[in-house]
Amino acid sequence: MALFLWLVPFCATAADITFDTAPLQIISAGGKVHRFTAELAVDSDQRAHGLMDRRHMPRDRGMLFDFGQTRQVMMWMKNTYLPLDMLFIARDGKVETIRENAVPLSEAIIDSRVPVAFVLELNGGTVSRLGIAPGDIIDSPRISASKP
Repeated sequence: MALFLWLVPFCATAADITFDTAPLQIISAGGKVHRFTAELAVDSDQRAHGLMDRRHMPRDRGMLFDFGQTRQVMMWMKNTYLPLDMLFIARDGKVETIRENAVPLSEAIIDSRVPVAFVLELNGGTVSRLGIAPGDIIDSPRISASKP
């Protein structure tokens, strides 16, 4: 009973987390443009919750995590039911590294391997389907606003 009472406030807080959205496009090295709408995870609560507990995300949606600084980033899939492709992005919008089809519900650490400022999560398989690769550019108002 005590465990249940301890979890109730946490569940209520998690349910209250909301995300603004913004347009985002991925521009491939060949000039092809892929358009998405991204939910923005910009504060610590939003970044901690991310896409946890979701069972569906439309093909043209994603989540952009803004870390507010450039650093090595570590993610995981705890409580995340969707397989995800993760694009690790430099402050200038360049895709540095990609992790495809992250395993749902896994607590394995997914490392950016290099310092980045953003992570874009898309449905698993999107990177392969669209031919997205390191060096492609992510263009969004959020990334543009953070450029020096």
